[in-house]
Amino acid sequence: MIPIEYFVGLSIIMFVSGITGVLLRRNALVVFMSLELMFNAANLLFVTFAAYYQLLAGQLFVFFVMTVAAAEVAVGLALMVEIFKTKKSIDIDQMNSMKG
Repeated sequence: MIPIEYFVGLSIIMFVSGITGVLLRRNALVVFMSLELMFNAANLLFVTFAAYYQLLAGQLFVFFVMTVAAAEVAVGLALMVEIFKTKKSIDIDQMNSMKG
């Protein structure tokens, strides 16, 4: 059996990578992927502790988070496509207003 510390460490590495991507990158797609990486790090912790403590609630919560994240991806990518059509760029610095 793999020790729980390995999963917690991997989750921390994933979350820190996501935070770094959000703070340092200017491309909206990279920021979007970094946010998803942070969600997946949190999901990994939920599943890890749910399996460790033999609780089903953590795994059900992960299912709910994944469902919401899938809806977020659909809406977020649709918004990015529309912004790219109007502004010809998805640079975050150029998206400071929603004016056409």
